[in-house]
Amino acid sequence: MKQSLPKSKQFAFAIGQLGWSTLMGIIGAYLVYVYTPPQEAGIPLRIPIIAIFGFLSVIGLVTMLGRFIDAITDPWIATLSDRSKHPKGRRISFMSKGAIPLALFTVLVFWSPVDDISEWNVAWLTVTLLAFYIFYTMYVTPYFALISELGHTPEERLNLSTYISLTFIVGTAIASAAPVIWGALEGFGIEKLLAIRLSVTILAVFALICMYVPIWAINEREYSDSKPSDMSMWNSIRGAFSNRDFVIFACSDLVYFLALTTFTTGMIYYITVLLQQPESLNSVIVAALAVSSLIFYPLVNWGAKKWGKKPLLLVAFSIFFIIYFLPLVMGDKLPIEPTLQAYIMVALFALPMAIFGILPNAVVADIAEYDKKVTGVPKEAMFFGARTFMQKLGQMLAMLVFGSALLLGNEVGNDLGIRITGPIAAFFCLIGLILMSLYNEKKIIGKDTASVDSSKQTVAK
Repeated sequence: MKQSLPKSKQFAFAIGQLGWSTLMGIIGAYLVYVYTPPQEAGIPLRIPIIAIFGFLSVIGLVTMLGRFIDAITDPWIATLSDRSKHPKGRRISFMSKGAIPLALFTVLVFWSPVDDISEWNVAWLTVTLLAFYIFYTMYVTPYFALISELGHTPEERLNLSTYISLTFIVGTAIASAAPVIWGALEGFGIEKLLAIRLSVTILAVFALICMYVPIWAINEREYSDSKPSDMSMWNSIRGAFSNRDFVIFACSDLVYFLALTTFTTGMIYYITVLLQQPESLNSVIVAALAVSSLIFYPLVNWGAKKWGKKPLLLVAFSIFFIIYFLPLVMGDKLPIEPTLQAYIMVALFALPMAIFGILPNAVVADIAEYDKKVTGVPKEAMFFGARTFMQKLGQMLAMLVFGSALLLGNEVGNDLGIRITGPIAAFFCLIGLILMSLYNEKKIIGKDTASVDSSKQTVAK
């Protein structure tokens, strides 16, 4: 076994997630808002708002296509990474190739050529968003595979997952600061749309530097004992999805991200339309969520070691299910001051966000390690690639659902489309809760020895 990764390099590894989560936070929070803004935003509408087939929006279709391409490239990139014999390692080499284009296309997504409604803007958004997701996969899928390879025990993998969850929260909070940055730029007389574009550019440069920190700091060959796989992509995919517990977990993860993306995409609408507060409050709310979530990180890490990951994930699903009904009553339907309503939402979100921030990556790492012991075939990247495929499929469907919901109303006095996104998210969350209850954690971490022995005998046959 290779030597354990020192703490300093564990932190360097986590900084990589700070970078890409900032970029993903920008796309997730502002893409729909900038291209299909409410009237109160003061931003020119740049793509048609029409119903295709009576219920599909243009922005929903474009973002869905982006997520679809993103999802189907996951197994391809995972296989290339698993099979790589690059002298610098089969993960770091891919991350170094993906970082610069990922940051570049994050910026280009927002620099559409026409500052008015135009089919050229639809074409521009489609091309740049597809490129963004391809290079996102090239960086992120190998990055996640390193969790299994740099963490040699369940405890080490849990700690790595905790650290990268921390930087994910911070990255999301940094992305949420974009309205503060563009508000400051507007104060210097810069037109709002240009201010938004400059803000995205500034954050993308910061993110690029962060993504290169693990590439510069970690010698993959020194700390990872992984060997290239000789399995084809299809055999690797079949191998991952033949693991019953992985399928159960991945499906629960799909509906979790479907619910979460539906809700978080609507966050800026909840703030500006339902609560009728300024855009800058969204930055404050996300930052407050990050800080309040961090308070629970030590508790989640300790609780997972004491009770297991599955019970905590079930608790988080249950809390989310309740929270997601809030948009139905937010605003003047509650006898509570609007800003206070936003902070109450943050307080309720903190614990489940901490749980889902830390544990899913550790669960996939556990499954990958278990599968390698049972089958003798190392395919860590494929497990993470398959997991992110399901995750992105959920996000893709969420963008379609959210964009279509907005057709029912997305402005003050006509907000039905915004309000129903909450109950829709709750419905999917309930499905995730049911699926997660079927996951056999004891078998995966080796406490159910009878199940482990049975799996080995099945593979041997």
